[in-house]
Amino acid sequence: MAAPSRVYLAPGMFGFARLASFEYFEHVVRAVEERFRSRGRPVEVHVVEVHPTASVRRRAAKLARMVLATSAGDDGPVHLMGHSTGGLDARLVASPSGNVGEPDLVPIPWVARLRSVTTVNTPHYGTPLASFFATVSGQRLLYAVSALTVIALKLGAPPLAATSALIAAFGRVQLDVFELELVDRTVDAIVKVLDEASSRELRAWLKLLRDDQGGIVQIMPEAMDLFQAGVEDRPGVRYQCVATFAPGRGATSFLSAFRSPWGALSAPLFAALHQITGRHQERYPCCPADGSAHRVVRAMLGEEPPLDASDGIVPLFSQIWGELVWIGRADHLDIVGHFPGAGGHTDWLSSGAEFSRVRFDLAMDRIVDGMLLAEEPHA
Repeated sequence: MAAPSRVYLAPGMFGFARLASFEYFEHVVRAVEERFRSRGRPVEVHVVEVHPTASVRRRAAKLARMVLATSAGDDGPVHLMGHSTGGLDARLVASPSGNVGEPDLVPIPWVARLRSVTTVNTPHYGTPLASFFATVSGQRLLYAVSALTVIALKLGAPPLAATSALIAAFGRVQLDVFELELVDRTVDAIVKVLDEASSRELRAWLKLLRDDQGGIVQIMPEAMDLFQAGVEDRPGVRYQCVATFAPGRGATSFLSAFRSPWGALSAPLFAALHQITGRHQERYPCCPADGSAHRVVRAMLGEEPPLDASDGIVPLFSQIWGELVWIGRADHLDIVGHFPGAGGHTDWLSSGAEFSRVRFDLAMDRIVDGMLLAEEPHA
C-alpha cells in the first residue's frame, strides 16, 4: 500500500486545535479527508497545537516538530496548510533560508518530502489590525475579542450584555477614553457561560495570549517587510493561496446581520475591526509594491475590490502568495467552516459576507486539487 499523504493544518490569530470541547478545523479536516479518499488516496490530517500569539519562529518550530513526530516510518508526501498567521508558520518551515531556532531542526529532516504550502487568509504583507493590537489598549481588547471569539464559535451567541460592553469599549478607544475594568468585566461575563472545565481551559488559553504576544508585533506591516526579505520559497514546492473579503460598513448585505440579537450586536464589532484593518499606509501598504496582487485579483474576479477590502482581520491584497486558487466573499473565519446556516459551524461575527457551504466546498475542492497536483511527478 502506498504511504499516505500527510496534511498539517496550522491555526492562526484566535487559533487553537481544540479548546473548550470546540475544534477549530473540524470542517476542514473532514473536507480534506473526503476529497483525498474520493480519489482513492490515503491521507492523514493533523492539526498543530500552537500558541495563539507567540512569535512565528516559535510556532513554526512546533509545526516542524509535529511533522517530524508523526511522519516517521515512510516517505509519503507532506502538505502544509496554514490559516491566517499559520500560513506564515508554514512558509518559514518551508523556506531554504528559514531557521526555527532548534538545533535538531536545522536542517528540517523531512523537508525534502514537502510538496505544497497552502496559505488561507494569511497576512503575507502584514495587517494594520496588528499595529492596533500592539498598543496597550489594543492588547486588552485583543484579549476580550479572543474570549468572545471562542464563546461565539462554541455557543453561537455569547451573553448579549457582555457583547454590548465590548462594543462600548471599542467606542471608547476611538474617543481615546479607555476603561480597562470594562474589558475585564466583559471577559468575566463571557467566561461564566461555560461549564467549569471549559472555563478553566479558556482562562489558561487567554493567559497564554497575555503572556506572549510576539506574533502580534511580527505581523505589523513594518515587521512583515523584514519577513519578506528573509523568507524564500522552496524550489519544487507548490505555493497556493485562498483570499477572501467581506463588505464594510454600509453594504446592503450587511443589513442581514440585524435579523437576530447576536447579529445586531456583533455586526458593529466586526465593522470596527474591518475599519481598522482597512487603514492604508503609503510606505507599508500591505501588498506587493509591483502591483502583482492587484492584477491577480482583478484577473480572477473580473473587477478590482477597493484598496481597503479585507476579511475583517487581514487586508485582501496582503493575502496573495503563490497561485490564487480561490477568492470570494467571506470573513476571516467563514473560510475555515465558521459560517452561518446549513453545513457550517456556528458563526463568528456578523460580517454580511453571506458565505455558504457551496463556496466552502468549492474552495476546498481547489485546495485539495492543488495538493494532489503537487504530488504528480511532473509538478
